[in-house]
Amino acid sequence: MNMRNPTALPPRPKRRVLLCCAVLLALAAPSGAMAAQETTMVKLIRGLIASGALRPEDGQALLAQAEAEAAAAEASKAGTAAAVTGGVALEAGDVRVPYVPQHVRDEIRDEVRQDVMQQASEQGWASPNEVAEWTKRIKVAGDVRVRNESRFYSDSNSDIEIDWAAINDGSGYDTNPNTNLDLPPLRNSRQDRRNLWRVRARLGVEAEISERTRAGIRLASGSSDGPVSTTDTLGGGMEKKDIWLDQVWLSYAPTYWVTVKGGRFGNPFWSSDTLFSNDLNFDGLAANFLSPPQGEGNWSVFGNLAVVPLEYTSDNSPSASQVKTPNENKWLSGAQVGIDWRFNDNHSVRAAVAYYDYKNISGKVSSPCLLYAGAPGCDTDWSRPAFMQKGNTLMLLRDIALNPLDPANTPTPQYVGLASAFRLADLNLRWDASLSHRMDMRLEADYIRNLAYDQNAMFTRANGGIVNNFGNGGTTTAESFRSGDTAWMLQATFGDVELKQKGQWQALLGYKRIEPDALPDAFNDSNFHLGGTNARGYYVGGAYMFDHRTWVSGKWMAAKEVFGPPLAIDVFQLEFNTGF
Repeated sequence: MNMRNPTALPPRPKRRVLLCCAVLLALAAPSGAMAAQETTMVKLIRGLIASGALRPEDGQALLAQAEAEAAAAEASKAGTAAAVTGGVALEAGDVRVPYVPQHVRDEIRDEVRQDVMQQASEQGWASPNEVAEWTKRIKVAGDVRVRNESRFYSDSNSDIEIDWAAINDGSGYDTNPNTNLDLPPLRNSRQDRRNLWRVRARLGVEAEISERTRAGIRLASGSSDGPVSTTDTLGGGMEKKDIWLDQVWLSYAPTYWVTVKGGRFGNPFWSSDTLFSNDLNFDGLAANFLSPPQGEGNWSVFGNLAVVPLEYTSDNSPSASQVKTPNENKWLSGAQVGIDWRFNDNHSVRAAVAYYDYKNISGKVSSPCLLYAGAPGCDTDWSRPAFMQKGNTLMLLRDIALNPLDPANTPTPQYVGLASAFRLADLNLRWDASLSHRMDMRLEADYIRNLAYDQNAMFTRANGGIVNNFGNGGTTTAESFRSGDTAWMLQATFGDVELKQKGQWQALLGYKRIEPDALPDAFNDSNFHLGGTNARGYYVGGAYMFDHRTWVSGKWMAAKEVFGPPLAIDVFQLEFNTGF
């Protein structure tokens, strides 16, 4: 009943539904009633057939039933003991329930549903499962991690580990002992740090704009604006923690096998954390290619391209000079091609080769710089890295002119830059094997070579100003210089190589060796040897998923220097993770 008008009748169903229901009710009536209505029913069914309300074959079946029912009723009335209709004996007083074909019942049900839905739409009935259309195109995802971390330093480590990043972040370090007797800022190298409680939180939204266009935004925690970690250390007097814009991107797929993405996004390459940290995001433009499976799904080819602006020259640097720094932007260009090959149900291989070209990131010695006369800076200050960890060979950037009136007491505040150029070849391999019903194995290898490494070119570029990566003898000559151009990693994982369900587990064992100038130290994993290059050692760990999307993991990393003064750092991490 319509509540707005209590006297109004419900909307009239479609004629076909009403007439079919009438036929069914009539056929379901007792046999005596059917006999009285024989002529009327036959005419009614014939009329339905003629009007198109019933298909001829359905109408003929109903007509035959009606005639049979009438004959049975007449026989019963005359005292016949039994009537046989369609091979079934009927007793006097039986009620006949007719058979209606399934497709007829389906048509009636669909038409009734359409009438009800139309009435619900017209009258604004509530739909309990109805949600806004735009919510169906939005996906929200995030994760939370709580970590207990301890860092153990060897007592035999060198106690002179200069924090070059702190020097570059400040106003430089005065290298003239006549005007500065202070040591440069130094890293901790001997005092353990135990039971650091640290957290990571990430929350992202991805929107499907159309079949081809998508967009995403992600927020993340982090104790600094550095690119390689989104982990924040608790404590600090209960101060609130920072939230950063971790990702913002827009993608478009012109075809099903190509996706182009721009903005700030996750690593577009397949690589290990030996080269790029798992928390590292890329700025710029990337394209990903994936061929359809070939050979009945046994193999496919993929490719990745990216152009990444690492740092732009400031528009107004130096701020107190009429002559500004020319355009000296820094870039990373990368290309990768690989193959996925599943050669049977239990074994698959993935392999890729990549080339990364870092443009304009090497340091440059300035022209003579008149700081004593009030110059605001030197013309190559821009070439110092925006971010660095540790390990790369460094060089002094400033050619500081001495005050002719007092040359011995002229301050010489210095910045440092990278002494090597970087053009990397990277080979990644992975083999997945199913050893048993509950035991899988994954073997991974990553080999990196800096094709631009040249020791002579480094000393020429630095003009004698290289400041680190020398042997223990204390000399700073080319003969005592120690560096290298190669990095590699091997890792084996057993159990469930990817944790997806409660009760799954995994164990892993790996080894890394990263020579000082094999790759830029700014972008790789910040946990092994506490980040950077010039590190070698093993790591072992495991994880167990004890609840839905929730797992606990532990990892021990033991690493020390490849060349130079001793610096051994062991790190233990116990983590609780969940994702949603």
